[in-house]
This record gives sequence, C-alpha cells and structure tokens, in this order.
Amino acid sequence: MANEARPCPCDIGDRSDYGGLGQEVQIEHIKAYVVKPSGASDKAVIVIQDIFGWELPNTRYMADMLAANGYIAVCPDFFVGKEPWSPTKDWSKFQEWLKDKNPTEINKEVDAVLKYLKEQCGAKRIGTVGFCWGGVATHYVALLYPEIKAGVSVYGIVREREDKYALKSPTLFIFAENDNVIPLDQVNMCFFLTLNNL
Repeated sequence: MANEARPCPCDIGDRSDYGGLGQEVQIEHIKAYVVKPSGASDKAVIVIQDIFGWELPNTRYMADMLAANGYIAVCPDFFVGKEPWSPTKDWSKFQEWLKDKNPTEINKEVDAVLKYLKEQCGAKRIGTVGFCWGGVATHYVALLYPEIKAGVSVYGIVREREDKYALKSPTLFIFAENDNVIPLDQVNMCFFLTLNNL
C-alpha cells in the first residue's frame, strides 16, 4: 500500500534468480529481451516492465511463459538505459526519480518495437501486458495504437488525459480492491466509462 513515506505501491516481491530463455537484442535505440516460441507464430506480446526495469528476472520469466504458450515476447528497456528503481533507494526521492521516466512518453520506443515485431519477427497480432508503471504504459498504448489488438494493465491507470477511456483495443485492467493509490471508485468509473465508449 502506498503512503507519503512510500508513494509507489510497487514491491519487488521475491526476486528470483531466473536466468531466462531468451536473448538480449538491440532494437534501434533501445535494448530488449526477446524470447520466441518453439514453433512459428505471428502472435506477439510486448511485456512492459515495472519500476524495477526490464532486466528484472521476474519480468523475463513472464516473457518466457508467454513464449511457452506460443507468443513472441519482447521486453524492451522503456527507461532507455536510465537506472531502474531499487528497493534500497529512499522512497522520498521516488517522484524525482520518476520525472524522466514518464509512462506516457514512450511513443518512440513503442514505434521501434512494433516495427521490429512486424518486420523482423513477422508478427501480425500484437498485444501488451504491463505491470504497475508498465500498466500505466499499457493503458496509454491502448489509447493511441489501434494495431495493438489487446492489452492487460496490471495495476496501472492513466489519469491525466481527457480521452483516458477511449481505448482503441480491448484492455483488461487488474487492480486491488482496497488501495489508496487507485481507489475502488476510480476503478469502477474506469470500467463504466470504458464500457460507454465501446
């Protein structure tokens, strides 16, 4: 649960020592972790990291699970080389750290990844899944990119846009019921207004 001493509800949880099945690649100006299924596939998922970054083994494990289920999975470094948050940092400095890592300023990175998936991997059906910071980014992408066919935002919501309910693709939002950062009434409003925009 977030509070003034800890303004972000993210918790690294049990950090695994998982090594990953994929490989790191360079996609234009960003690095990415890419894992492909054992058979041919034209389905892909962009896995969007939380504040702990694209190299977190837990996030790569999620990408590997998607590949095991027939999807090309790519986890780009949406922080573009900037240092991810560490649980050992002073939470009172979190907002300052976040200033140059806005989850609604990722168009250049999304465009590069979409081009890579379409041209290098043959992806025709692309979705997103994002966690916390990445959940906000997933919501943002669903507002702007009709070629993204589906999204899953795990604990993240765009608040500052007028069109925040005008989704271009089906998006599943997963929230906590009892939370001060994203209260249940805001979740219900998101659900209600999104349905009205369909």
